[in-house]
Amino acid sequence: MTPAADAAATAKPKKIGLTRAQMAWRAAQDIPDGSYVNLGIGMPELAALYVPDGRQVTYHTENGVLGFGEGPPKGEEDWDLVNAGKKAIGLLPGASIFHHADSFAMIRGGHIDLAILGAFQIAPNGDLANWRAGNEGIPAVGGAMDLVSGARQVWCITDHTTRAGEAKLMDACTYPLTGIGCVTRVYTDLAVIHVVEGRFHLKAIAEGITVEELQAKTASPLVVEGEIEVMAPPAL
Repeated sequence: MTPAADAAATAKPKKIGLTRAQMAWRAAQDIPDGSYVNLGIGMPELAALYVPDGRQVTYHTENGVLGFGEGPPKGEEDWDLVNAGKKAIGLLPGASIFHHADSFAMIRGGHIDLAILGAFQIAPNGDLANWRAGNEGIPAVGGAMDLVSGARQVWCITDHTTRAGEAKLMDACTYPLTGIGCVTRVYTDLAVIHVVEGRFHLKAIAEGITVEELQAKTASPLVVEGEIEVMAPPAL
């Protein structure tokens, strides 16, 4: 075997699916112009970096800020200005700061158009488990229960499977629920899925994986109708 052939034989196979940044990018492409949006901690926060130019999106955080943007450079932070994840933020023109209780009144009053959250498990009826994996870990639901009940739409960004290869999209959640019947869309490293009338509808798929392979990683039937987008995110 030649050195080139030997290297090819031992090279790691190319990873199929989107990176964390690409998942956030794909979700950001669908955020409607003029929306009031709450982004969960982690991958959902990244979506703010990739909203297409020309769209106006106003970001809300549970601790009481509406209309914030990226934080200042390292060393120039004002630690009185943070989001719910305790990350430094900057205020945009017209931003508002208000009491924590008023912030939750906005959420509970249905004034937030979209909440984008992480997920441990999602069921085809829209049930979401995203705050505790079984009996492990410290309970940390935060404002998620209010967001999934009060936001007009709830989207999730999550890997399609756990690190152990177990499905996150299931017939029924087995972890403690965050909300019932709340999720409307799911963005994973392998697919974009809409939750419609108690079923998972496949809308987009990652390059390099077939629908059959995707179904094998999904513990609930996928509805496949019409043209399915093959996702082509930028290199991020």
